[in-house]
Amino acid sequence: MGPSRKTSTSDFPWWLVVLALAAAYAFGQTLTSEVHAQVLAVLSQGIGITLLVTVSAFAGASLLGLLLALGGLSRFLVIRQAAKLYIEIIRGVPIIVLLLYVAFAGVPLVVEGWNMLTGALGLDPIRTRDISLLWRAVIALILAYSAFLAEVFRAGIVAVDPGQIEAAKALGLGGWLRFRLIVAPQAFRTILPPYGNDFIAMVKDSSLVSVLGVTDVTQLGKVTAVGNFRYFETYNLVALIYLTLTVTLSLALTRLERHLNRRNQG
Repeated sequence: MGPSRKTSTSDFPWWLVVLALAAAYAFGQTLTSEVHAQVLAVLSQGIGITLLVTVSAFAGASLLGLLLALGGLSRFLVIRQAAKLYIEIIRGVPIIVLLLYVAFAGVPLVVEGWNMLTGALGLDPIRTRDISLLWRAVIALILAYSAFLAEVFRAGIVAVDPGQIEAAKALGLGGWLRFRLIVAPQAFRTILPPYGNDFIAMVKDSSLVSVLGVTDVTQLGKVTAVGNFRYFETYNLVALIYLTLTVTLSLALTRLERHLNRRNQG
């Protein structure tokens, strides 16, 4: 009885209590301080952009990453090597460099090539300015995270017992059915922790879009701090907003993992 009580106490999330107290203090300051209230009102306008960038980029990166993972496991040498080349190049470039490259070099180059193609077909050209900086940032994050997610997906697929796949083949299941019914469910349980961690990392890395002037939480924080010279209060609230998002997602991920483990044990 004694050891279990000790283990329970040691496992108590005291860090969460400390964070909750800090959040409560910041919330109290917002209610009682006009400066905090004004700053939070401005920053809250960027939360929607932050979530839009995060969800859009992660969804696109997941799809591209899955295709890269399947390409890396292809029986064709050219496809395997092409996928590996892409992954190694993208993983070797800092995200902020990739962001700037896509926004100011990659997109104009693609637009120029597209206009050459459509011009030959007699279609109207498009302008680089027609593609907003917001979506250029999303494209860059998709490219960046797809390389990391490809390795996550590949590891999950490889971890599936080959004997089960062979058994599915013996039962006459085609490639798509084998993937949907055998590989995907088991791979999902394996990749869930790193996959969820990458999503949380995406929330934080979405702040990089502020270098392009996209009005997310970070950009609005910079503009607000420059305008009111209240750097301490402003960046405290910026950090608190990101902490709230990431800790909430982390707790939700932990709860989902425990739920899936209970189902598997049951």
